[in-house]
Amino acid sequence: MNARSWWLMISVGLGILLNPLNSSMVSVAIPRLQHQFQLDYTAVSWIIFSFYIASAVAQPVMGKASDLFGRRTIFLTGLVIAFVASILAPLSPGFGWLIVFRIVQSIGTSMVVAVGMAIVRVHITEKQATALSVLSMFTSGAAAIGPFFGGVLIHLWGWSSIFFINVPFVTASFVLAWRTIPKDQPPASPANKLSVRQWMNRMDVPGILLFTVGLIALLAQLLSAKSSGHVSLFNVIAGLAGIVLLTVFVRHELSAKSPFIPLRTFASYPALTWVNLQFMLVNLLFYSVFFGLPSYLQLVRHVSEFHTGILMLSLGLCSLIISPLAGRWIDRSGPRPAMIISAILMTLGSAWLVILNPSSPVISVCLALAAFGISNGLNNVAMQAALFNSSPKDIIGVSSGLFSTSRYFGTILSSLLIGIVMGNQFSFEGFQVLGIILTIVALSLVFMSRRRMDSAQQL
Repeated sequence: MNARSWWLMISVGLGILLNPLNSSMVSVAIPRLQHQFQLDYTAVSWIIFSFYIASAVAQPVMGKASDLFGRRTIFLTGLVIAFVASILAPLSPGFGWLIVFRIVQSIGTSMVVAVGMAIVRVHITEKQATALSVLSMFTSGAAAIGPFFGGVLIHLWGWSSIFFINVPFVTASFVLAWRTIPKDQPPASPANKLSVRQWMNRMDVPGILLFTVGLIALLAQLLSAKSSGHVSLFNVIAGLAGIVLLTVFVRHELSAKSPFIPLRTFASYPALTWVNLQFMLVNLLFYSVFFGLPSYLQLVRHVSEFHTGILMLSLGLCSLIISPLAGRWIDRSGPRPAMIISAILMTLGSAWLVILNPSSPVISVCLALAAFGISNGLNNVAMQAALFNSSPKDIIGVSSGLFSTSRYFGTILSSLLIGIVMGNQFSFEGFQVLGIILTIVALSLVFMSRRRMDSAQQL
């Protein structure tokens, strides 16, 4: 690759790391935000919850939008939105405004992620595998060091620093992207030549609205009912409305010409459905620990943000170290053995959380984190390989989009699970219950992986 290609790759890498960095840094900030705004754990968990809901919707939407407006335009616009949100979020007069700016930040970073990989694939024509592996290091590295980075920043300068730290990354990415990303070619059907109806059909605006409003209505009322300790008539009505809207969404997507989420793809390729289901459960497990353990350390064991970040670094480092080794193993043996080992490690790690107590030595916490870190490193490669094996080549782009959506569903469910189990106060007893639930989910993954491996061998 020439120098310009390297600079283009760095500009994209600095942009796409913003999403995983911001989603992971906040895990250490939950107790501080809870104290700052005088909120219970369920309420403050919306700082996590809102980010992933917005990302789950925004990334496939912005991928579609790039066909109308161009990838370079979407990438640069996303950086500007992320910059503005990062400046305004620390100035929020209340927690509600902080959630609003957090959602705006998620939309901005999702715009960057949605087109970043495509920009590299289109404009770097040689050694693409090397380029994509470097970008993967940006994203996985950001997620790995996020809790440590966040812990150090919060310890030194308070929770607002995890927003301000985005400014140098956004600025550097914007300057480099402006200079290195080639201008977009005029699309075959420019947005300004489409009628309002054509534009809405192309973007599937009704599907986007049904999915977003239905999901928020359903999940918000589940959290609200748990937080208040009782189920009100309003909770029931809003929850039922969410279910109805999601049902209508499914019917709409099955008949739409350009669906927001092409559900027929799942019906046509059952193996692809199972891969996405397993990926969702994997992320449910991983992010339940990723977000739950920092709160356990700080609220139950009274560990500082700084030392919590250091402990969480063991999870990220194990994941980073194992990923390249997993790639070589999976090249030789296929993804199934790695998926089984990963599920077993998650089972052991979840069971280990159940037997932890406030006086357990620190090394016990590190062992649980290491188990989940190694399993995450295996899954990063194994699940992607399983996706490619299960998906026909002619729909690999759609499959990759659905794969990302499955990741966000898993993270959303992890936030919901923690909120329901913990309720108003994060407690040691609640953490044990969480560990039991995660152990059951991990065991189901072991059986799913084993069954699919046996089926593959029979075929």
